[in-house]
Amino acid sequence: MTETETLFAPASGFGRAAVAVVRISGPAARDVLIALGGTLPAPRRLALRRLRNPADGTEIDRALVVWLPGPDTYSGEDMAELHLHGGPAVRMGVLTVLSHMPGCRAAGPGAFTRRAVLNGRMDLAEAEAVADLIDAETEGQRRQALRQLDGALSRQVAAWRAEAIDCLAAAEAALDFADEGDVDDVGLDTALFARAARLRDQIAAALRDGRRGERLRDGFTVVLAGAPNAGKSTLLNALSRRDVAIVSEIPGTTRDAIEVRLDLGGLPVLLVDTAGLRDTQEPVEAEGILRSRARIDTADLVLALLPPGGAAPDLGDGVDQPLIVHTKADLLAGHTNTEPGNALRVSARTGQGLDALVDAIQTRAESGLGQGDALITRARHRAAFSACLGHLDRLLEADGGPPELAAEDLRLAVRALGEVAGHVGVEDVLDRLFAGFCIGK
Repeated sequence: MTETETLFAPASGFGRAAVAVVRISGPAARDVLIALGGTLPAPRRLALRRLRNPADGTEIDRALVVWLPGPDTYSGEDMAELHLHGGPAVRMGVLTVLSHMPGCRAAGPGAFTRRAVLNGRMDLAEAEAVADLIDAETEGQRRQALRQLDGALSRQVAAWRAEAIDCLAAAEAALDFADEGDVDDVGLDTALFARAARLRDQIAAALRDGRRGERLRDGFTVVLAGAPNAGKSTLLNALSRRDVAIVSEIPGTTRDAIEVRLDLGGLPVLLVDTAGLRDTQEPVEAEGILRSRARIDTADLVLALLPPGGAAPDLGDGVDQPLIVHTKADLLAGHTNTEPGNALRVSARTGQGLDALVDAIQTRAESGLGQGDALITRARHRAAFSACLGHLDRLLEADGGPPELAAEDLRLAVRALGEVAGHVGVEDVLDRLFAGFCIGK
């Protein structure tokens, strides 16, 4: 891709609709709009135009068009939008005409947002928030994406990076300009290490968030576990309010994990039905049980299901605080279970206890996910912060060591923070370093 190309793409979904929007961005956007509509409308005002094929004058559609001169646009370039009638033939006809216009090509995934990043309209973290906002399925995901799009992460990273750059500038000045009269000759003093320690503690605190942001993006995973015929599939169907799993009295019916996504109080929850836990020599069922245990080990919450007269399933050592659920509560009369009586009792057949179970799952999800206030929302962010933390730890552990190594650790810490928002370079360090010099130096 070159920056001289003009991109075009549908900005609305495919299929029949009242309106279909086609977006155009790049240096030829103005000429394209004139070629299609005859005249250029006033900036940022919708205008009705007859769109014609420049090659033969054939009318394609009567549409609303808008001219958006750069750089104050989404991509930072000249842009135009065509608000067409939403039929597939109309949309395809316009896209075909655009594909034959000089300097134009169809945009790939994320191409407009990529241009926005390259032109300084947003940073990488904000660009990721755009994708998260489009993919948001629940209120919590929407709030988290909007918060990041508003710059919550970018502002915090910028503050940390500015502090790291100040420390690096002081270290570089002490190394390279110690013989100059207007540069502090204290060198790598205790104040610099104290600032680095405070920065290190702040980043470490952000990393100790239980991965709430990533969990909210991916969903809070709840695994239904228990012996065969414990009522897992029936409960999954009841909670999802549709028949997604086969229910049978024959043990071992469920062989593989079945997943259902739910929206509980604005939080994304992934329910997973698993194969019944038991000893078996049947190879397919045994493989299903192995997969069940793998899902149990990685779950955010495990529902340990106990049928009447049953005992708690063996969940392994890695499960923390499973939620005990007595199933088939309508059949519990005359039966005793080994778990305490305060465990939840539900009946998928009558609906008894289902509301209480949903409330319990929602409470656990709220505790694990928060309300969209997480700072770190992607594994990429966490990796960058962890790398920065490692460099700062090494700097502090080597207090009193060679100043060149200390400066290098600070430089690497700055670079790691810069990767979050896409700001990586030496210009910022130079600006900070020479900002305190006298004019003419």
